Amino acid sequence: MPLSDRLEIESWEKQHLAPYATKACESRGRAFPQPEHPLRTAFQRDRDRVIHSSAFRRMEYKTQVFLPHEGDHFRTRLTHTIEVAQISRTLARNLRLNEDLAEAIALVHDLGHTPFGHAGEDVLDELLKDCGGFNHNVQSLRVVDILEQRYAEHPGLNLSYEVREGIVKHETKVKISLPEFDSTARPTLEASLVDIADEIAYNAHDVDDGISSGILDLDEMLELLIWSHAEEPFSHGQFAMLAEDQKRHLLVRHLVNLMATDVLHETSAQLERLGIIDLESLRHAPEKVSRYSPDLAEKVTELKKFLFAKLYRHPRLIDMTMWAQEIMETLFRKLGERPEILPKRFQEMLLTERKEIVIADYIAGMTDRFAERLYGEVQ
Repeated sequence: MPLSDRLEIESWEKQHLAPYATKACESRGRAFPQPEHPLRTAFQRDRDRVIHSSAFRRMEYKTQVFLPHEGDHFRTRLTHTIEVAQISRTLARNLRLNEDLAEAIALVHDLGHTPFGHAGEDVLDELLKDCGGFNHNVQSLRVVDILEQRYAEHPGLNLSYEVREGIVKHETKVKISLPEFDSTARPTLEASLVDIADEIAYNAHDVDDGISSGILDLDEMLELLIWSHAEEPFSHGQFAMLAEDQKRHLLVRHLVNLMATDVLHETSAQLERLGIIDLESLRHAPEKVSRYSPDLAEKVTELKKFLFAKLYRHPRLIDMTMWAQEIMETLFRKLGERPEILPKRFQEMLLTERKEIVIADYIAGMTDRFAERLYGEVQ
C-alpha cells in the first residue's frame, strides 16, 4: 500500500479544510529556506521540532500553579501544554481548520515560561525593567528563534511564519510588536483557538488541582453561576451520592465540555455573522471571531475571579511566590556578579548581548528543581 506523501496531504487540505483555514502549502515559509519534507507538511515538521526540543522537555519540571514536588498529580507546565494541544485539535477539527498548525502553536506557546510559574515571570519582569521587561511570549519566540541550537545550518528551530506568528499574537496583557508581523491583522483562526483552549485548560485543571489540594471548597464553588448550565444540578440527586474524587472529575469534564462546545457554536456563528469567506477576510474581521457566547463569557469571568481570590491568592501559593522571588533574585544577582558560572554558550552570548538579557535567558530556561539546586550552590 503506497504511503501518503506531503503533496497528497496538502491536496487533501485544499479539498476538505474550510476556506478560511490555513493551508500548509500556502505557508509564508521559514526565515532560513529549506527543502520541503517528502512526507510531512511544514506544520507537521514544526510540531515535531517543538516536541523534540530541550525547552519542551524541561516543561515537565516547571510549575503550572503548584510546585511539582507538592504532589505527583498536580499539573506541570508540560501537562498543561498537552491539555491545551488536545483541546486545540478538537476545536480545529470541528471547525475544519488545520489541526497540525493548531497543535504546533499549542505545543510551543509556553516554551518561554520561567520556573515557578507566573511568580517567576513577574520576578524577571521586574529585574529586567530597564531592559524592556520580561514576557513569556517574547521569550518563547526567543527560544525557538535563537536559544534552541539543534541544527548546524541555522540558529533556533526555524519554524514556519504561521507558528511563530501564533506565539507573537498569543493574547496577553503585553502586546508584542515586531515589523515582521502585521499588527493590524488578526491571527489565524487556529492561533485564536489556541488562545481560548489555553484558558479552557487552565480554568478546568485549576479547579481540579485546587479542589484536590484542599484549598478550594467544592460546596462554595458550586454556588458559581457556571454550573447552572449542567443538565442536572450538582448540588443534589445522583451527584450527592458520588465519592469526592468522582465529583471533582465530573466538574472538570463538565467545564471542559461546556466551554469548548460553547466556543465552537459561537465561533461558527461569528464566522457567518461577519461574512468570513477566506483567510483574508478573517485577517481583517472587524471584531474577534473565536470567543465564548456573551452569556457564558460572564460566567467564565466569575469563575476566574473566584479562582484568583480563593486559589491564586491563597497563603500556600503566596508563600511559594515569596520563595520563588528569593531564588530568582538571588540567582540573577549572583550570576551578574560571577558570569563565569554561566555555561560556555551563554558566556559566548555575552559578547553580543546585554548581560542582563543573557542571565534572564539562562534563568528562564531552568526547571524548578535546577533553579533550587543552583540557588543552594551560589549561596
